[in-house]
Amino acid sequence: MPDSTALVWFRRDLRLADNPALQAALRDHARVVPVYVHAPDEEGDWAPGGASRWWLHHSLTALAAGLAARGAPLVVRAGESLATLAALADEVGATAVYWNRLYEPLLIQRDTRVKHALRERGLVAESHNAALLFEPWAVKTGSGDPYRVFTPFWRNCQQHLAEVPPPLPTPARLPGVAASPPGLAIDALGLLPRIPWDAGMRAQWVPGEAGAQARLAAFLDEHAGDYAANRDRPDLPGTSRLSPYLHFGEVSPRQALAAAMQAVATRRAAGFAGGVESFIREIGWREFAHHLLYHYPFTVDTPLDRRFADLPWRTDARLLEAWQQGRTGYPIVDAGLRELWHTGWMHNRVRMIAASLLCKNLGQPWLEGAKWFWDTLVDADLASNTLGWQWTAGCGADAAPYYRIFNPILQSERFDIDRAYLRRWLPELAALPDKWIHRPWEAPAEVLASAGVVLGRDYPAPAVDFRTSRGEALAAYEFIKKEA
Repeated sequence: MPDSTALVWFRRDLRLADNPALQAALRDHARVVPVYVHAPDEEGDWAPGGASRWWLHHSLTALAAGLAARGAPLVVRAGESLATLAALADEVGATAVYWNRLYEPLLIQRDTRVKHALRERGLVAESHNAALLFEPWAVKTGSGDPYRVFTPFWRNCQQHLAEVPPPLPTPARLPGVAASPPGLAIDALGLLPRIPWDAGMRAQWVPGEAGAQARLAAFLDEHAGDYAANRDRPDLPGTSRLSPYLHFGEVSPRQALAAAMQAVATRRAAGFAGGVESFIREIGWREFAHHLLYHYPFTVDTPLDRRFADLPWRTDARLLEAWQQGRTGYPIVDAGLRELWHTGWMHNRVRMIAASLLCKNLGQPWLEGAKWFWDTLVDADLASNTLGWQWTAGCGADAAPYYRIFNPILQSERFDIDRAYLRRWLPELAALPDKWIHRPWEAPAEVLASAGVVLGRDYPAPAVDFRTSRGEALAAYEFIKKEA
């Protein structure tokens, strides 16, 4: 091994285990300098939102502690990425820079410029795959084109799951430089809210690699076997809740896949393998989202199905605000938006119901919903957020048919069977009988009075009539059939 120093540029790979860039630097160099460069402006309109910044602060804090304990403190700096990396390389005499790839359009362009510029300066500049099972360009149709439908995409991927390399180990020691270069305190990045609105998130989440491993282990031990049956129940802890950990790279999809397969090998409970298979399929949806974003980068703000570009949205700030605040009058939607505001997360089934109501009943542009989720979700991920909103609006790849409009009442009755989700997040309706809590506006006056509910005072009447607004949405979407 040459007597040389390498920078390891951490971004959204905030872990020590299964970190290909870190392992490559350790393999080829005598010393490593871990660095995080805070440059949100380089992400354009999709710089991290408030909830993501909160998570990033705590994740960086956890990473810094892990690196320091192994001998190589994290150097935190802020500024333009290329200039910052070049300056730090000069300071420590680094001959190489290693990092793990990101796939957002602006970041691909940024990283390409950084790689070329560093190589022109005579440095080794290497990027690695740490975020996906399969690179977006590696999965192709028979004709060599990218996929636009999930099922054949995932069928192709499944044929190669056995070829996915096993996760890399955690380094026991990191050889740092003799004197760590100066850097910023993580607090100086200003990631935490000035007004402490994060109590609900602090109670719900443990950002960092240790929190990710604990969450993965608990899911596989307690809920994976019932995942297929319970994943659509917002009242049950039936999902993995690994999405923010995957987004920030505190756990890799390779680690999740390997742990899931190991659990299947050691568990013989009836139906357990089926639940794990359903969980792995959800990892596949994350892969598909990145596949689409890579091949169709314009979809971050433009419909993949160009016919939808002229859809006559009903831009109404009052309706959008009612939805954001969980005041639409549809309990399952309002419960979801309040869960989101309090915890930084919303159950996936409820996300689809809430998105459908916003786009197809309230008539608001899908991009407004995507922006709200971007600012409030701890797992805000450009690929997954774009896929989800365009899917629900009917204008993306593998889209739900434009005429599929989720009925929030029927969905609520079907998936919040015990009404526990509604009663948790809508305490003003908690005293309503089961028969009426999904549709309080239909409850007899004496029932509302007995429960202490006055519509319009304690809880709003529906912002729009579902049946009427459904008909209006179908009429607005009618041009799609003519364009087909």
